[in-house]
Amino acid sequence: MGPRATALGALLLLLGQDPWVLPHPQCLDYKPPFQPPQPLAFCPEYSAFGCCDGRRDARLSARFQVLGSFLDPAGLQSCGHFLRDLVCQECSPYAAHLYDAEDVSSPVRALPGLCPAYCTAFWLRCRSVLSLLTEDPASLALEGNRARFCSALELGDPTYCYPAVLGSTALSQGLGRVREGARGCLQLCLREVANGLRNPVAMAHAGDGSHRFFVAEQRGCVWVFLANGSRAARPFLDLRAAVLTSPWAGDERGFLGLAFHPRFRATRTFYVYYSARAGPHETIRVSQFHVSAHDPNTADPRSERILLEVLQPASNHNGGQLLFGADELLYIFTGDGGRAGDPFGAFGNAQNKSSLLGKVLRIDVEPGADGPPYRIPPDNPFVGELGARPEVYAYGVRNMWRCSVDRGDPASGAGRGRIFCGDVGQNKYEEVDVIVPGANYGWRAKEGFACYDQALCANASLDDVPPIFAYSHELGRSVTGGYVYRGCHSPNLRGLYIFGDFMSGRLMSLREEAGSGHWHYKEVCMGQGQTCAFPGLLNHHVPHIISFAEDEAGELYFLATAIASAAVPAGILYRIVDPSRYLLSPPLPAGPGRFMGKAWPRSPPTTSPAPNPQLPHRTLPPPATPHPPRRASGHHPRKMGPRRRLGAKGPARQLPPGTVRLVHRGAAPGRGRLEILVGGQWGTVCDDRFDGRAAAVVCRQLGYGRALRVARRAEFGQGATLPILLDDVQCQGSERSLLECRSAPPEQHDCAHSEDVGVNPP
Repeated sequence: MGPRATALGALLLLLGQDPWVLPHPQCLDYKPPFQPPQPLAFCPEYSAFGCCDGRRDARLSARFQVLGSFLDPAGLQSCGHFLRDLVCQECSPYAAHLYDAEDVSSPVRALPGLCPAYCTAFWLRCRSVLSLLTEDPASLALEGNRARFCSALELGDPTYCYPAVLGSTALSQGLGRVREGARGCLQLCLREVANGLRNPVAMAHAGDGSHRFFVAEQRGCVWVFLANGSRAARPFLDLRAAVLTSPWAGDERGFLGLAFHPRFRATRTFYVYYSARAGPHETIRVSQFHVSAHDPNTADPRSERILLEVLQPASNHNGGQLLFGADELLYIFTGDGGRAGDPFGAFGNAQNKSSLLGKVLRIDVEPGADGPPYRIPPDNPFVGELGARPEVYAYGVRNMWRCSVDRGDPASGAGRGRIFCGDVGQNKYEEVDVIVPGANYGWRAKEGFACYDQALCANASLDDVPPIFAYSHELGRSVTGGYVYRGCHSPNLRGLYIFGDFMSGRLMSLREEAGSGHWHYKEVCMGQGQTCAFPGLLNHHVPHIISFAEDEAGELYFLATAIASAAVPAGILYRIVDPSRYLLSPPLPAGPGRFMGKAWPRSPPTTSPAPNPQLPHRTLPPPATPHPPRRASGHHPRKMGPRRRLGAKGPARQLPPGTVRLVHRGAAPGRGRLEILVGGQWGTVCDDRFDGRAAAVVCRQLGYGRALRVARRAEFGQGATLPILLDDVQCQGSERSLLECRSAPPEQHDCAHSEDVGVNPP
């Protein structure tokens, strides 16, 4: 495998830490933190990087003035700094963690999590101001007991609690910085699709129209993710008992490749590539499996049919890519056998056509009459050559890590069927190759464009095919091959080959010059400033880029991990997003946001897109009129006026009847179960008679131009805890809300929650 061990990963494993539980910078609206365009006046400690722009900073200042107005001057002098500190934590780049918003098993805190010493000082001097910050009776009952008070308010995390998180150099170092790229670098954003994966090495789709995708972990588990984004409770395939790997960071052995038969709908077969043990020896194994006849989301583990097994002389350079070409034949990409410099034999495995290592193999998996595990395509380039293995399609490769088939230009078909690969280098250069039959890609004579073995490099018979691109170890040290983007959602990316580097975490791209065959490099940057400041978008990722993938629609993804260990659930699946299509779209509505199933009121984008008069406005009401200050007569500051809840931005804004929201627990943002506000309560809508015109009304309320489809039969989950408010909805499509459409009277229905309707905007 191309990825190499990391010292950090080994250290964390030795210390017994689980890095996945470490918090990451995230705001309360679940957007990434950013650098505000102007310094903040009220919360200046977050001027360099945080979750507030000038407008939110001013609102927090106004809120502080309201809270302070309930204290007399002495109380304000004694406790004002505590109030300011607590109010400003909404600006912290770790706000989601401080307010416990990352944990779906607990409610969001009304107060940020405090460090023990700070909590004790707060209790001793200012505990009586608690009722200004929360109206929760259970919280107020703790005011008289320091131990219980601080037990409730302390975060229990000595590094990430306030104020330790603010002063931590380790946590603040590098926040908000984006890697500098070449002038005019391509700025992209990301959307997190799945997390908690253990070294996710591959993602594939079945091409069967189900829009499922399958994610393979290095340890041997393959998970199926359904079209609504939810992950099946049980693995699609569990080969942990057969897969050879270890928990050590950087171990290149394991489950390495996954490919579905191009006619999967008919054959129900798929293929895997993994490391195995055969007696005292290590091998790489390619096997066929069938999907269960009873469950399309489960493989039949007893159906394994081993097609190919090759002795692996060392534990590294295991290859691992499987793919079906446009010719419907299976391509297998093996490593050179490991160690360093391909030391096997006079010329190494890669230059030896009698070895299956260091090769691109091509086989026909359709069973023949005599029942061999596979057949040799008659047009393989070395069929009949003395001493050459007939499976060999190309040779001279070191350790190709992640290859892909170009779908081709959707209009002209140009490029269709080309196979691109990243080949991991030795110690100087990484390269990207286009695979052609019979080609010698030069290893170990060459590394990239440069000579590695001087004697072999000088051999006139080498006749190697140079890479389309090579880069030095100043950019990265372990290439991860990618895809030519042919999807629809990001038209600016069409035709770009997007790839990355496992070690540096760098994303890169190549564009072909029409007619010349030359490829031009362009740096890819994460969107800077407010480029990615839209709900659900990120401008950062964990560092180790393991693999790239595309879904059935041709949209591009990559898999990465914070720690390169098969034992650590630190892997994340990201979808690549071109932010320009967001900049040209209306801002999203002010409905509740969702993250891992937890609701939180979403703030408007911190950029300044043109306002949409058809969308509800999110400006906050003015602060209440302050009470005149009065002097306290005791040790603790005296409070005046009604109690207020921390986080309440003045009086609660009354949403108009007919307001809608899409609840997408487990699904991608922008789609979900439809919920509507009627009579002051939220409820669901039945799918009876609900059609595309009704969905168009909903999507127009939410700021979308049209609806992609209606999701029936509780596809996005049942709202079992909510009432069913509307049934038999019939719209013309021009109504401003569903309440203007024909329907049964509110709360009168003859349906169940199993018929809760959902909507999928474009």
